[in-house]
Amino acid sequence: MLDQFSRTRLLLGHEGMDKLKDARVAVFGIGGVGGYAVEALARSGIGALDLIDDDKVCLSNINRQIIATHRTVGKNKVDVAEERVHDINPDCVVRTYKTFYMPDTAGQFNFADYDYVIDAIDTVTGKLELVMQADKTGTPIISSMGAGNKLDPTAFEVADIYKTSICPLAKVMRRECRKRGIKSLKVVYSKEEPMRPIEDMAANDSADCACQPGAEREGTQRRSIPGSTAFVPSVVGLIIAGEVIKDLSGFGK
Repeated sequence: MLDQFSRTRLLLGHEGMDKLKDARVAVFGIGGVGGYAVEALARSGIGALDLIDDDKVCLSNINRQIIATHRTVGKNKVDVAEERVHDINPDCVVRTYKTFYMPDTAGQFNFADYDYVIDAIDTVTGKLELVMQADKTGTPIISSMGAGNKLDPTAFEVADIYKTSICPLAKVMRRECRKRGIKSLKVVYSKEEPMRPIEDMAANDSADCACQPGAEREGTQRRSIPGSTAFVPSVVGLIIAGEVIKDLSGFGK
């Protein structure tokens, strides 16, 4: 019988689609990467999504984030994403958390509840905490490495963290994962050398942005704001979603 997932079922089969329907995936970070991952997961029939992000949509997000439009500026990202998911698949169970994920907020989440975790956040401390929590419960996780200041969407690939090179964020994650005894971590990364932004935005320009939290976050200040495009983080998000769909459905195994 024809339905919204008929074309996907032609490739994954009934059993694969049933596995996706029964799966619960947590997406940490609903930005340029995470937003596109959520989009693809919803359109693939994932049955339950947990969306975690405390930011609001701001004007500067419109160039690269699928949930960002002039209509959604100022709204919480997880709320906008939830509405979009339900427009795509009304049967998907969506749980939203307006939470900035760090070690002090990690207790809000039980990773044993998840069939897969997507790390699309941009702080090393938060990323490492996600990896550690997933490792404790044996929950599959895939992590996005640096997508900012890149222009070549074809340069991204899937690899284990210990087989990465060039990417500055991957270098830090390799070192810190090794210190913590993490034996393996699936990541999406690029060997493209990051560009230097032509001009940094003034600090007072970003301070008034709708997506900035009211209070300072310890250890999250950036030396510069990275440049980004519509066609790089979107590709990373779609690659991540593809890996999750393949792993959960058993496709290719």
